[in-house]
Amino acid sequence: MKRSVAVLGAGGKMGFRVTGKLVEAGHDVRAVEIGAAGMARLNDAGIAATDAAAGLAGAEVVVLALPDNVIGSVTAEIAPHLASGTMVLILDAAAPYADVLPKDRPDLTYFIGHPCHPPLFNDETEMAARRDYHGGVAKQSIVCALMQGPEEHYALGAEICVDMWSPVTKVHRVTTEQLAILEPGLSEMLAMCMIDVMTEAVDECETRYGIPREAAHDFLIGHLNVEIAMWFGYSPKVPSDAALKLLEFGKSKIMKDTWREALSPQVVRQASDLIVHGKI
Repeated sequence: MKRSVAVLGAGGKMGFRVTGKLVEAGHDVRAVEIGAAGMARLNDAGIAATDAAAGLAGAEVVVLALPDNVIGSVTAEIAPHLASGTMVLILDAAAPYADVLPKDRPDLTYFIGHPCHPPLFNDETEMAARRDYHGGVAKQSIVCALMQGPEEHYALGAEICVDMWSPVTKVHRVTTEQLAILEPGLSEMLAMCMIDVMTEAVDECETRYGIPREAAHDFLIGHLNVEIAMWFGYSPKVPSDAALKLLEFGKSKIMKDTWREALSPQVVRQASDLIVHGKI
């Protein structure tokens, strides 16, 4: 169904991608952009930029493709101009979970959506899709949360998110807190930290032990492929007994017993405050 959708930050990195997808899906898209670079990007794509007043007038959905640290102030600024029942759609859980959205407009709907990004293991056959790591070409799942608003608005928010991040295979519904646990908790504080340590380990192999970097890189990437496949159920989990012993020995050397706290609501709230306010 065609919807009237205003995208704030439509010419930014994320905003430009979702704006293009919404236009492609046939929505009445109001591309709100004030930056010269963003306006030029939209113009090159044949999308006319507009100002906030024109973009917000009568919009059913307002997508905030903006940095987390301005979500609160921008929402407070535009809220008085939004009609009752308007959906404000945020692309990340940090700002909503940091509790910066206006509380004096219970008649507005707050919806959060975030892409899972194309999975490591998939059935893509076209090279462009196989090399699409962010989404937009390759199929991906998305996660959505209805933070505030009538239950029937969940379908509207999910519809817009599916169009923004198409092609979409699954839509997972979670709560706002659960989405914050997934990001920044699971994806950034846990997974990204471990991946960053892996790249440092490749550096260590080269600089301290003289192993050719390409050899260490290929060795790690190949082993990650088989180990992720086994541990996440894409192939039979058949590590050797010796490998399982080394797994526990290695975890005792590199993992703190308190690592699970990174996923706790208390720590995730601190992380959200750090993202939004620059401090805990």
